[in-house]
Amino acid sequence: MSEPVDFIREIVRDDLRTGRFTCVHTRFPPEPNAYLHIGHAQAILLSYGIAQEFGGKFNLRFDDTNPEKESVEYVEAIKRDVRWLGADWEDREFYASDYFEQLYLWAEDLIRKGKAYVCDLSPEELSRQRGQPIRDGDRLITPPGVESPYRNRSVEENLNLFRRMRAGEFPAGSRTLRAKIDMAHPNLNMRDPVLYRIIHVPHHRTGTKWCIYPSYDWAHGQSDSIEGITHSICTLEFENHRPLYDWLLEQLGIHHPRQIEFARLNLTYTVLSKRFLLRLVQEGRVRGWDDPRMPTIAGIRRRGYTPEAIADFVRRIGVSKSESVREIELLEHCVRDDLNKRASRRMAVLEPLKLVITDYPEGKVEEFDAVNNPEDPSYGTRRVPFSRELWIEREDFMEDPPPAFFRLAPGREVRLRYAYLVRCTDVVKDSSGSVVEVHCTYDPSTRGGDAPDGRKVKATLHWVSAAHAIEGEVRLYDRLFTVPNPLDAEEGEDWIKHVNPNSLSVLRGCQLEPSLAGAQPGERFQFERKGYFCVDPDTRPGHPVFNRTVTLRDPWAKVQGRA
Repeated sequence: MSEPVDFIREIVRDDLRTGRFTCVHTRFPPEPNAYLHIGHAQAILLSYGIAQEFGGKFNLRFDDTNPEKESVEYVEAIKRDVRWLGADWEDREFYASDYFEQLYLWAEDLIRKGKAYVCDLSPEELSRQRGQPIRDGDRLITPPGVESPYRNRSVEENLNLFRRMRAGEFPAGSRTLRAKIDMAHPNLNMRDPVLYRIIHVPHHRTGTKWCIYPSYDWAHGQSDSIEGITHSICTLEFENHRPLYDWLLEQLGIHHPRQIEFARLNLTYTVLSKRFLLRLVQEGRVRGWDDPRMPTIAGIRRRGYTPEAIADFVRRIGVSKSESVREIELLEHCVRDDLNKRASRRMAVLEPLKLVITDYPEGKVEEFDAVNNPEDPSYGTRRVPFSRELWIEREDFMEDPPPAFFRLAPGREVRLRYAYLVRCTDVVKDSSGSVVEVHCTYDPSTRGGDAPDGRKVKATLHWVSAAHAIEGEVRLYDRLFTVPNPLDAEEGEDWIKHVNPNSLSVLRGCQLEPSLAGAQPGERFQFERKGYFCVDPDTRPGHPVFNRTVTLRDPWAKVQGRA
């Protein structure tokens, strides 16, 4: 890990030095109620990296305590994502539901100690009696809450009611088990929090065995304790929950991990919240959780991001205690930097225009050596076919170009990548006056792209042989939102209005060099002069589909200059 995580590293070192813990054991504890996003990637790589650095262990534990929102689909998706990021939990896969019986027994212990009671208040009444902060000038004041009329039930009555809750005698939501702490505590989380609620919904692992389920606060710390976790690393919104985390462990007198909080990741031009991402999916504004526009790990994987690029991004931003917003340009810079080193180059014409070399022999085919990756000679070369008729990008030709346009135009000479210098001599137009074909002559002495007389040209164009091209579909993805901070809306304004209506453009009839015919889903390439692309799972025989991962242009330096 990089220097910015020193505050966590130092805490871990101090705990080992002072003997608070003799080893390091971390975990990633997702709730299986949605797909993971890049903010979770930061948490995964942080906890896993700390365990690796100190020779410790790492658990993957599903905090599956809410059957109304959880599913096996989410469990399997999370495992794919964690594995793709490179975090290895080996045989250390656990579930909070593994501990339901122990958690229940501990809850009975709290009741016997007079530290928990069954409450009949409705959720609305309970929330109202706990109180809410009110503003007094520049200060937030939290008036004392109101004690539940059921707070002083006897131990015997509480045990009886709690056991009947477990037996399924009461309707959903009619009763809760609450910890008995302090209704005047300035921290609302300490005001007799709910430990169990009644939910008559089958669980994806335990079926109908249970109809009472532990709250996150009750299951989380105790699950950490059962697993022997030493350092419970979580995001800053759990800082106010730490006193409750500590209190519950102290009351039970069991192994007590240390909770450490860091600021969650915020990223421009997107939203990183399960609730908001779920809305995008449910309203059909994206094509699912793995839509390449989504900041989910499944989405960025499908788009063509690499786990190495994500790890580089996480290292660069580090962690801190202060909330901040990171620029998406830095993430894209990390992706470009990684793909530049690992992606093979190919030529692909996305918006084709026919180019005919009129003095090139009909039926003749040559092959040219094309470099697969100039950053790494071990990638070698490939043979690219060349013929009389080629495809070039429509944007690379202008019949009446402005002064700053240096590509192909009537009378102008350009270089065809790896091949020859050609000069435009004529154009063919359709009935509407649009150019449908460009005619050129070529200079045979410039084979390989250089003129023996040393004459220079200002532009080099990529191309594909029309006789050998394969046709494909290319999806051009842009940012999901039109503004850097979509959630910074005016009062009453819906953040959804900032969704970018042009975040996806689909190009069909693209002409690709033949070496791409066998490309498999997940393979990544640089299309020369166009950007980095990844083969999409929608690919089928005879119909390759490519997603644009990121453009070649890198605005990160400009962003840094603004900072």
